[in-house]
Amino acid sequence: MEDIKQTRWTDDAIADLILKVRNDLLKDFLDDRFLKDYVGQQFKMRDLSAVKVEFIRKDLKELFATPIDRAHYEPIISSIRESDTASLSDGNEQFFYAEVEKILKRHIYG
Repeated sequence: MEDIKQTRWTDDAIADLILKVRNDLLKDFLDDRFLKDYVGQQFKMRDLSAVKVEFIRKDLKELFATPIDRAHYEPIISSIRESDTASLSDGNEQFFYAEVEKILKRHIYG
């Protein structure tokens, strides 16, 4: 008889968890002070123009309204599926910040 591992985490449940974590992070970045502090620390920029902030906020809101990119988050999805736990390890935050930083870089350097 073949061993079949039952998981309590469906792909949709995992996607919902990742979506919640991602959207919580996006809410932080929608706060102007948090956004400016982060850009100052990570990109060594003293000040963002009001126009850039508005374009960044617009793109962050659009991302907030979209489902997760399952290909981007596949390593996290696989980890949760294999371990059958919802814990997000320390290295996983890079996946969440990568989406935000792509938007930031587009408006800072573009």
